[in-house]
Amino acid sequence: MSKAQVARMELWPGAWTALSLLLLFLLPALWFWSPSAKYFFKMAFYNGWILFLAVLAIPVCAVRGRNVENMKILRLMLLHIKYLYGIRVEVRGAHHFPPSQPYVVVSNHQSSLDLLGMMEVLPGRCVPIAKRELLWAGSAGLACWLAGVIFIDRKRTGDAISVMSEVAQTLLTQDVRVWVFPEGTRNHNGSMLPFKRGAFHLAVQAQVVPIVPIVMSSYQDFYCKKERRFTSGRCQVRVLPPVPTEGLTPGEVPALADRVRHSMLAVFREISADGRGGGDHLKKPGGPGDAGL
Repeated sequence: MSKAQVARMELWPGAWTALSLLLLFLLPALWFWSPSAKYFFKMAFYNGWILFLAVLAIPVCAVRGRNVENMKILRLMLLHIKYLYGIRVEVRGAHHFPPSQPYVVVSNHQSSLDLLGMMEVLPGRCVPIAKRELLWAGSAGLACWLAGVIFIDRKRTGDAISVMSEVAQTLLTQDVRVWVFPEGTRNHNGSMLPFKRGAFHLAVQAQVVPIVPIVMSSYQDFYCKKERRFTSGRCQVRVLPPVPTEGLTPGEVPALADRVRHSMLAVFREISADGRGGGDHLKKPGGPGDAGL
C-alpha cells in the first residue's frame, strides 16, 4: 500500500467526525428555523414509528393468527401517537354506535393522520377496508393482515365486487363491522370528494346492516401538506346517528350515498369552523370541492 493511500485512510476518521458534527448542528437548526424541514421530519418519524410499532405487534398478533380481535392490539399500540404530536382528539356522539349488531362505518379521508381519529373511536370487532397496496407496506401490511383488515384491488372491479359480497356475508355471520373511506382517496381541499358507492351497496346487500357516518374535522388548523405545515392542534371526531338500509334496493344506493354525504359535509363544516381557525380554510357551498353534492 502506498503512502498516499495510507494518508487518505487516516483522513477518513476525521472526515466522518466532521460530518457527524455538521449534522448535529444542521438538524436542530433546520428543526427550529425551517417549517418545511420540521414537516418532513415529523412525517418521516410518523411513518417510521408506525412501521416500528407494527414490528412489535406482529409476534403478539401471530399467536391468534389472522383475527379481527387483533385490531385491539394495534389500537392499543397506536393510541399514544397523538400525544407525541400534541394533537388533542375529541370524540362526540359515540353513543350512536349500535350496541350489538354489525354495521358499516363511512368516514371522510384527509390524510394518513386519519389513523389517529380512527384509533380513538374504533368500535370493537371493526376492521378497515383498505387498498391492496397496503398489504405490501412492510411490517405495517403484515400487521394489518393479521388484524383482519380487508384488502381490495380497486383496479380489478370484478375482484372488488367479489370481495364486497364476501364481506356482506361476514358481517352477518361473524358479527364484524367494517370501516370504509367512501371518497376512495385522500382529500386535502377542505371539503369532501363525491362518494364511491361500494360501502352503500355493501350495507344494502346485507339489508339489516345500518350505515354509521363518522366525520373528522379539518386538519387545516395544524396540518397542511401543500404548505408543508405540521404543528399541534385539535381534531374533533363526530359519530352521527346510524342510517338504516333495511328495505332499500340497489337502485336506491345513489340517493342513499348522496344523502349521507350531504349530512356528513354539513357536520364537517360545522365542527371544522368550531376549531381554532379551521373554518378559514373551508370551501363554501358550490365550490369545486362540492361536485356531486
